[in-house]
Amino acid sequence: MSEEKVLTKKIAKQFLVDEGSVELKEFTSLEDDDVATLLSKAEGYLFLDGLTELSDAAAESLSQFEGDLSLEGLTELSDAAAESLSQHKGDYLDLGGLTELSDDAAESLRWHEGKQLNLFGLTELTDAAAEILGEHLGDLFLDGLTELSDAASESLSKHRGGLGLRDLKELSDAAAESLSEMDSSNLYVNLDNLTASAAQILRDAGHGE
Repeated sequence: MSEEKVLTKKIAKQFLVDEGSVELKEFTSLEDDDVATLLSKAEGYLFLDGLTELSDAAAESLSQFEGDLSLEGLTELSDAAAESLSQHKGDYLDLGGLTELSDDAAESLRWHEGKQLNLFGLTELTDAAAEILGEHLGDLFLDGLTELSDAASESLSKHRGGLGLRDLKELSDAAAESLSEMDSSNLYVNLDNLTASAAQILRDAGHGE
């Protein structure tokens, strides 16, 4: 088991002075919520991928950060934290470690105004969550999903930005028909993973990597 490495206020202040002197992703926890408040004042990016949990208060503080924010080490997120992070000011929000997402959390995250939202750790998605996330305006990466229902496919096909579904393996022809209506430059899918008929439907519409 890896040893816990705590990001203290002293180290956070050092990072603010010289970002290159601290490798944030090495830290697995924050000393307290005040550390998140300090980090929110940084510029450029915050790669906090080592964190395995995040308090609601820390999430609220980090939402004020205006640069790229990566929290890929989190495997779960409270609805309150999701609501706070949806207000994140930067272009890039990476929550790729999440393995599940409640419909309420999805409802919050769809309002994230950044250019890219990474949720590629999710292995399943409810039809309700798919309908909600389909309304997100930036690029949406759900590459961990291996199957998608017809209803979810129809909802996600209305997504206006890029949509990552590279690990998709189970897709009905009806679902493929829905996704085929997306702009070919916006859908990222591996046709080799799909049934021949579903792959052909998407290929005929100009999709595939």
